[in-house]
Parts: sequence; structure tokens; C-alpha cells
Amino acid sequence: MMERLKLVLQYFQSNSESISNGICIVLALVSVKLYTSFDFNCPCLPQYNKLYSLGVMVVPPIVLFFLGVLVNRHTGVMMDEWMRPTGKRSKNPAVVKYLFSAMIQRALLAPVVWVLVTLLDGKIFICAFSMSVDPALFSGVPNNTGLDVMKIMAKVPCKEAIIFRNSSFHKAVSRYIRCYSQAVGWSILLFLIVLGALGRVLKPCFDDHATFLQTRYWSNYLDVEQKLFDETCVLHARDFARTCVVQFFEDMREDVELCSPHPQFIKTITNDWEYKEEGRLHGITKQEQMDNLLQKWYFSKPELDVTKGASRPRMCVTCKEERGNLPF
Repeated sequence: MMERLKLVLQYFQSNSESISNGICIVLALVSVKLYTSFDFNCPCLPQYNKLYSLGVMVVPPIVLFFLGVLVNRHTGVMMDEWMRPTGKRSKNPAVVKYLFSAMIQRALLAPVVWVLVTLLDGKIFICAFSMSVDPALFSGVPNNTGLDVMKIMAKVPCKEAIIFRNSSFHKAVSRYIRCYSQAVGWSILLFLIVLGALGRVLKPCFDDHATFLQTRYWSNYLDVEQKLFDETCVLHARDFARTCVVQFFEDMREDVELCSPHPQFIKTITNDWEYKEEGRLHGITKQEQMDNLLQKWYFSKPELDVTKGASRPRMCVTCKEERGNLPF
């Protein structure tokens, strides 16, 4: 069992699309959990029922949508590709469009689930539209309360209302509106399923599949390139920091050896790391060089041509003169 779980976690860690899909599914489940734990109480006032109900139905989906946009990795990749300077690498609008479409589809999952759950449950719909129902369609209207019809209909969602204690009027009206709410919910769900099925079936008929494969490949490339660049920067920063720390202890060795009860231990540390990491820094040994390199990566990303690396002469990282005359 643990081995299978480990394989699943490794798969999700190595696949950005699976991570995005998993996050969106988690957000959808969270939206269901939030609704079931949310204690909805209708104000039962004519001037507030519809406003409060529509707010509960609209505001949480908006929050969930922007949360889905925020946690989606495609958002950052898309914005980086859209805003970056052209430099040596041309931009492909189809890739940006593909990333935007993937981001929107995933971000809409949780809001749609929230809306469907509210419609299938029906409580919010009853609170919002109880005043829109004609009371003449039902028998048992409590007309001895001294309230006008609008106030009576506004109190239909409140089961504990005294005016409905010995009447089945509010049950009939609630059942009537809940049927409409569930009909709307199931209709939306059916429409989305049919739309998705038609899109899946008819898309190959109108789109060039080769172009779609190219777009998907380069969108995945951008994601992988960004992750590898971040990982390489982390490794280089770790080696750079380790070298600086070792140099610090090397400079302070004499003072430390005089004060430390374990001078041999400190001497061993500095000897082990003094020159081992220098070759892994790729000749980048100063802050100005690293800043220029990062600026060059942003403003002029390298061309997508790996054949140039084989014919390009490699820079000597052990020669101080060449390290000091880096092109960046």
C-alpha cells in the first residue's frame, strides 16, 4: 500500500498537469464541504431575501474562481510568456492561448460545483424567489395574521415562523420552488456534460491536430524549462553560499583555531569544501556576474536550438582571466 502511494505521489510531483488537476479537484471538494458546513439562514424580510441569497450564490464562486487562478501553475507560466521581452526567442500566441484556456477551465471547476450544489439543494433558491410565487396557486394561505402578502411570502423559507405553525402552505411553496431549483441545476449539469462531449468529439474535425500537438508540447516545455531553471538557480545559490561560508571560515581560521576547543574539526571542514564547489559554479563567482546572467535570461532567453551547444567552445572555469571576462 505504501509503495503504491509513493508511486502516486511521485507521479503527481513529476507531472504539472496532474498537480493542477488535483488542486482543482481539491478546490471543488472544498467548495462542497464549505456549503454543507455553511449554516444558511434566510433573513425572511422582503427587502433582503433576494439580495442575501444571490450574494451567497455569486460571491463564493467568484472567490473560488480567483483562488483557482491563483493556485494554478499555468497562470504564472502564461503571464511570464506573455509579458517577457521577445529577445532571441519569438513568442507563440497559440501557446499563450492554450495556457489561458487550460487555466480558465480548471479555475471554473470549483465555482460551477458550488452553483450546482446550491441549486440542487434548493434552500438559497427558495429564499431568493419565494416572493415571486403566486400564493393563489396554493391553499391554506394564512390570511389572519395582519401581514400583507409580500411579507407572508418572504417568511416561507423560515420553517419556525409562527404564522405557518398549523399550515402546510410553506411546505407546498418550498417544495414547488425547490423543484424549479433542482430542474435548473440538473439542466445546467446536463448542458455542461453535452457541451464537453460535443467539444471532445467535434474538436478534431475543426482543429489541426498537428498544430494542437505542437502547442501542447511547447506549453509543457515552458513549464519544464521554468522548473529546471528554478532548480538550477537553487543548486547554484546553495553552492555559492557554501563557498562563501567556507571562504569566511578560511579567512577566520587563525582566529578560530586560537579560540576553538576543536581546531582540527574546523580545519577539516574548510579543507573539504575549499575548492570542491568552485567548478560547479560555472565560472560565476561574483554577485555582478549573477545579476547580469539573470537579467540576460529574462530579456534574451536562448534560442530553442540545442545544436549550438555542441559547436560552442567551452569556457575554462579554472582560469581567473577568463572568469573575469565573461560575456555577460
